[in-house]
Amino acid sequence: MAGSPLDRLVAGVRRRVNMVFKSREEFDLTSGDIPRPLFYLSLPIVVTNLLQTAYNLVDTIWLGQYSETALAAIGMAFPLVFFLISLGLGISIAGSILVAQNIGAGDEDQAEFAASQTVTFAIVASLLLGAFGYLNVGTLLELIGGPDNVVAGATGYLQIISLGMVFMFAFFVFMSLMRGYGDTITPMLVMFVTVVVNMILDPFLIFGWWIFPEYGINGAAYATIFSRAMATVIGMAIMFRGNRGVQIHLSEMWPDFGYLRKILRVGVPASIENTGNSIAVVLMLTIVTPFGETVIAAYTVGVRMFSVIFLPAIAVGRGVETMAGQNIGAGEQERAGRATNFAAKAMFGTLAAVGVLTWLGAPNIVAIFSDDAEVVEIGRLFLRYVAPTFGFTGIFHSYKGGFRGAGKTLTAAAISITMLGLVRLPVAYFASGEMGYEGIWLAFAVSNIAGAAIAFAWYSRGTWRDADLTDEAPGVGPSPEPDAEPTDD
Repeated sequence: MAGSPLDRLVAGVRRRVNMVFKSREEFDLTSGDIPRPLFYLSLPIVVTNLLQTAYNLVDTIWLGQYSETALAAIGMAFPLVFFLISLGLGISIAGSILVAQNIGAGDEDQAEFAASQTVTFAIVASLLLGAFGYLNVGTLLELIGGPDNVVAGATGYLQIISLGMVFMFAFFVFMSLMRGYGDTITPMLVMFVTVVVNMILDPFLIFGWWIFPEYGINGAAYATIFSRAMATVIGMAIMFRGNRGVQIHLSEMWPDFGYLRKILRVGVPASIENTGNSIAVVLMLTIVTPFGETVIAAYTVGVRMFSVIFLPAIAVGRGVETMAGQNIGAGEQERAGRATNFAAKAMFGTLAAVGVLTWLGAPNIVAIFSDDAEVVEIGRLFLRYVAPTFGFTGIFHSYKGGFRGAGKTLTAAAISITMLGLVRLPVAYFASGEMGYEGIWLAFAVSNIAGAAIAFAWYSRGTWRDADLTDEAPGVGPSPEPDAEPTDD
């Protein structure tokens, strides 16, 4: 009912949010200045990613209080969650790019068709990957190795997450499609609600407070899946109603395998990138785990901290993806390039400053997550090795966002896999043999600088600007003519 207390509450919240954030109707991504629309597009993504990371940080803090074994287990489990999601995440990335370019071209019908098809194929992929994960997490963890008690905890956590994989995927798709349209505020608000639910449930299910059994690490998994399911219901309802952001239609959700080829053409390289990244993270664990439970715990804390610190760079990279996509759809390739270049410079300066603060406060930061003196000392070294290179991570994510927005997902994949697979892993492997675990910390610093250099060099070639994915009508698969095929350089 229009005048219900709930509607009035929602309207009041939106008014207060709009005092800080600006909606898509209040700025134009394809004309005018660049800093203002990029800021208003990226700011809600920063908050959304911060809330997203809150899932992991809250789990890390509570499980760290529960036991060091549980903390190490979540550190082993997270890369495999990333791996399972990465196998199909390219579908949602493709949906975001296709929506952005069609919105930029002024074709909302095609944007809605792309969104509807993306939801369908993402749900199918999530069911298949969830089944694969449930049946194979034990084998995957055996490949990594580690103490038996840590592996046992990680196995239970991953099996529960696998059973709820469809909810993890559906919410990522909702966020991606809304972002491609240019609405980054609505996903932020939905994420806020679900993070609050997760934060409340976590201690009750982990420690067995009140009427709940003590589930330990499995409790963190149950809390995450429940809150993701809530986010999925809210997100799908918003897109079916279509009064905020992109709209999806049940009539357009019947699988169009011709259009699937187009989604895969854009999405497979993105999946390869994310899967390659996740494999690199898993392989990094095989280098870390021989150093024992304490180093694993410190590594877990460090990586989780980076996931928070790099939020602005990742968010601006996503903002650049949308801005570049809409400008290329509108035929404004030069503006897409200027937006990408501006973002890289701004993020370098911002994260370099954050790096200085992190270097100075490293011991206190690690102590938030663990009161074990040895974990704090090892984690302090990790942060101090990597903090001076934070600014280069900003450059890396900004240029990668520009490549993705242009539809050059293979370019973005090649840069990411090179940074992780050809720089970080080899340096970590050989340096850890000479320096111990500090060699792993050094590898993070070296690869951050290398990733920025490679991304800038590829951007400078200028060959990423020529892709256009807006050439087909709704319900029609990609044209077979060679000149309609976007190429990656």
